[in-house]
Amino acid sequence: MLLFVGCVMETSSAILILTPILLPIAMELGIEPIHFGIIVVMNLEIGMITPPLGLNLFVASGMSGMSVVGVAKAALPSALVLLAALALVTFVPFFATAFVGS
Repeated sequence: MLLFVGCVMETSSAILILTPILLPIAMELGIEPIHFGIIVVMNLEIGMITPPLGLNLFVASGMSGMSVVGVAKAALPSALVLLAALALVTFVPFFATAFVGS
């Protein structure tokens, strides 16, 4: 759900709308707030480079002069690496909370 929201909505607005709804649910499931915040931000940012509506694809297309499809193809390896990092952070909370002292 968060990846889809990241595709169609700007990140700051999505965080302001979704956090009050999803944070109590996440805390009820035993997810630490910092871990949850990192998961949300990573999902939304990956959504920003994911076709068909990722806003950053259109920005990069305008700046580079490439087509949106060309930018999407060029961004695909980065998106795959980010998805792997998201899976690692989501399922191994140590990677998200190791540096904050929790």
